[in-house]
Amino acid sequence: MPLPARHSCRAGGAPALHHMHNNNSNYRYNGYSVSPSAHRLPDGWFAANLLLIRGDFQSAGAAQYKFDALDYFDSETQAVGHAATWAREWVDSRG
Repeated sequence: MPLPARHSCRAGGAPALHHMHNNNSNYRYNGYSVSPSAHRLPDGWFAANLLLIRGDFQSAGAAQYKFDALDYFDSETQAVGHAATWAREWVDSRG
């Protein structure tokens, strides 16, 4: 069976090989620390991941939200960009 054609994203899951830290992508947005990242899968795709921390991560009242494999992409840049966009939409939808 031939492999599917590559496109900007795909559905489905696969185990991760390693996590890529994109430290230059970390930023603050409407009271949240936003840390989008990607990990490369064995088949060459990149999964978009996201860590959100509401408030000061050092305070007792901070809340942490972690989202793994939001979607899958051809490149790390696409995956990180998707996670960053998804973060803004998630934060905005919660007021």
